[in-house]
Amino acid sequence: MIIAQITDPHIKAKGRLAYRKVDTVAGLRACVAHVNALSPMPDVVVMSGDLTDFGTPDEYAYARPLMDELSMPYYIVPGNHDEREAMRLAFTDHSYLPRSGFLNYAIEDYPVRLIGLDTVVPGEPFGEMCHQRIDWLDACLREDQSKPTLIFMHHPPFITGIRHMDWQNCGNNQAFGRVIARHPQVQMALCGHVHRAIETRWAGTLASIGPSPCHAVALDLSENVDPAFVVEPPACRLVHLNDENQLIAHLSYIGAFDGPHPFFNSDGTLID
Repeated sequence: MIIAQITDPHIKAKGRLAYRKVDTVAGLRACVAHVNALSPMPDVVVMSGDLTDFGTPDEYAYARPLMDELSMPYYIVPGNHDEREAMRLAFTDHSYLPRSGFLNYAIEDYPVRLIGLDTVVPGEPFGEMCHQRIDWLDACLREDQSKPTLIFMHHPPFITGIRHMDWQNCGNNQAFGRVIARHPQVQMALCGHVHRAIETRWAGTLASIGPSPCHAVALDLSENVDPAFVVEPPACRLVHLNDENQLIAHLSYIGAFDGPHPFFNSDGTLID
């Protein structure tokens, strides 16, 4: 099984530029075309939040057709730039989404169990796994411990070192982490929010932030840093379930690059 992660496209209504600079519509459109052209093609896509920039109905009306160009099923969770009820209304035909409350759910149809978590705190940039959400997750994980499990969510539950982002990560992460640590079938947690690829070991699993296909939070680990973004080579995350039932994470860069080129001559010798 191959799972593609798309995160943080920040689509604005009528294709307006994000921060008067970034053509996020072009970025998401290129990402979708890239995922569709992969061989082998991913089985599913998970979208880990901030599909829109302000969570308005007109933004979802603009963003949804872009996502619908995907050739495979896709699953969504909200980010802090989304609005839970507007997202629910825009995707009423996505039957996995609960009709009320938090947008938490489990997808049982694949060799990997996919669990989407809603970490949104309305009106705030930071996220939280409150006790209600943690209890739901614990019960959900107890239901099936036999499959490799992948969690996807928006706010990362760990400190990245990019200080202006770290104060707005996922709150209550110690209690959250204790639940994850009790369930070794959780092989990976895919996050968004920081717009760049970052990984660490957390609560006995791998926590991984995916890159945005549009723009990245600037990598600055100094003590005092002004929030800023950079336009870096766009990418998405690919997760592969290998023959040993392990989930392996890759980056897949979006765009045209030189290659592939052979390592070896026709006689099998290394090219010199």
